[in-house]
Amino acid sequence: MDFVIPAPEQVSVAVAGESKRFPVRRIFCVGRNYVAHIREMGGDERDPPFYFCKPADAIVPTGATIDYPPQTNNFHFEMELVAAIGKGGANISEDDALDHVYGYATGLDMTRRDVQIAHREKGRPWDMGKGFDQSAPCGDIHPVSEVGHFPEGNIWLKVNGETKQDSDLKLMIWNLQETIANLSGLVTLAPGDLIYTGTPDGVGPVVSGDKMHGHIDGLSDIEISVR
Repeated sequence: MDFVIPAPEQVSVAVAGESKRFPVRRIFCVGRNYVAHIREMGGDERDPPFYFCKPADAIVPTGATIDYPPQTNNFHFEMELVAAIGKGGANISEDDALDHVYGYATGLDMTRRDVQIAHREKGRPWDMGKGFDQSAPCGDIHPVSEVGHFPEGNIWLKVNGETKQDSDLKLMIWNLQETIANLSGLVTLAPGDLIYTGTPDGVGPVVSGDKMHGHIDGLSDIEISVR
């Protein structure tokens, strides 16, 4: 197929132990999916799940150094479990939901917090607070066939060696089965979609020179520096 301008390269994420890579189609993020994080952000823990998106080319591999983004003075980390969708579908049942997952990775939902809050207070979309360049660091994806699923497990993030977030995946308000069932009732999920499943409490700022180190039991760690 010919295009009038050069076609963008396919965004992809490394797969642990494989030479082949996982192609990224879309990135869906679950907002406020841990009670303690909702409380620290001043939200209502009784709310149903909601979602925002990041562009696929916001993906950054582990080991990378990202730029401190423009137009912010409050650049935050949010450590998350990432689910990679291998089989698409609409109106997926909770019972079948995990059959649609190819694998899992560690990830960071980087946020221009001041921009997000300013837009939220005006009733505007969060896009420029969440969906900017290099805002979706993602570690290597581990296939379900190798690691199984993650209903629980320690999740933590350190900045310059100091623990900032420390929680357990079992404390998600909406587990992955519920999230996939709910989200697939709003959009048709497709192979290549990534779901960032929400962050625990302890989010905070980083500045140039900081080094982030995130961990989820059973997965490869993610390490990202800021310049």
